[in-house]
Amino acid sequence: MGTIKTSGIIISENNLGDYDKMLTMLTPGLGKISCVAKGARRQKSALLAGTQLLCFGEYLMYKGANTYNINSCETIEVFYKLRTDLDKLNYAIMITKIVRDVTEENQNSYKILQLFLNTLYMISETDKNPEFILNVFKMKLLCFLGFTPRITECTNCKQKENLKYFSFKDNGFKCESCARQDKGAIQMSESTVNAIKYIVMAPAKKLYSFNLKDDALNEFKMITKIYFNEKLEIC
Repeated sequence: MGTIKTSGIIISENNLGDYDKMLTMLTPGLGKISCVAKGARRQKSALLAGTQLLCFGEYLMYKGANTYNINSCETIEVFYKLRTDLDKLNYAIMITKIVRDVTEENQNSYKILQLFLNTLYMISETDKNPEFILNVFKMKLLCFLGFTPRITECTNCKQKENLKYFSFKDNGFKCESCARQDKGAIQMSESTVNAIKYIVMAPAKKLYSFNLKDDALNEFKMITKIYFNEKLEIC
């Protein structure tokens, strides 16, 4: 096979031999792939910067028997501020683990990659609450994975008004009357209802252009955590 050119972000790195690296990269078209970067741990290696965890770049590579082999790379974004703030780095690593868990090789990952990059940028470059960012990311990721909550009508009776409950059993909003028959449904404030609606509908670049006050954020976090863990069975 000839040389392949792809953009990608490094989502894991491990030492291999004396100077090489074994990497996992998320790409838009190839999905999650394993890559070897020979000599990348040498101080003067041209691959040194572009093979660090959370580096996004353009890569030239060829496919071997079991892995891709990186020939060259050009960095686009290294998210420097994540590397100088331990709290931000911890959130970035948490999100990276989720991305590794839900992606596969030979899978079109363009939407997940775009969401991942936008999320890392928000953590790195803004002062938004990282808990808010994490939970918005989780809810939008669920939409991309086929678990979009039903938000336009009651999941049971199809009523379109007074949708104030979230049903985990039926994957979406419920009216008060139907929620009485669903012991697991959680009542939501108007702020939380509007937040979930916005996240489901918003394009990736505008996903984080709203805020939630503490009470609504705590409510949203609880709903997202339960929904996320039930659907993906991961933390």
